[in-house]
Amino acid sequence: MINVEVRHCGSSILISANGELDERAGEAFQRALDHVTMDERDLLVDLHAVASMDVDGLLHLLNLHRRAERMRLRVLVTGWQPQPQQCMATVAGIPGPRAGTGERYALAGFRLLLEEKAQRARERSDSADGWRTQLLLE
Repeated sequence: MINVEVRHCGSSILISANGELDERAGEAFQRALDHVTMDERDLLVDLHAVASMDVDGLLHLLNLHRRAERMRLRVLVTGWQPQPQQCMATVAGIPGPRAGTGERYALAGFRLLLEEKAQRARERSDSADGWRTQLLLE
């Protein structure tokens, strides 16, 4: 489960996440940007207290980032922990422990690559789950 605290500080918004970044994070992240005003220019997402992330959580984080950029917010994600970085490296197909993915996340091209690969991984997983369910029902 993820807990999200949103604070407005002058022209910045700080989102502090705590817990597991998984499929349940979507609603919390969706609400986080509900009260953005024209005065706010920056979004800081603090992941120091997020010890684990899966592909669904990564997709929710990427969606939050994309929505914020559409609102003309500059986005900085900080506090990457080892497992979320390893999740990104695995999704991106980068060998080695974490492979500096926290730093790469800031690059739009890397985020696009992550999103495409994460979406394919989710579709493969959904397809495999459906196939298993179908076998169990037969």
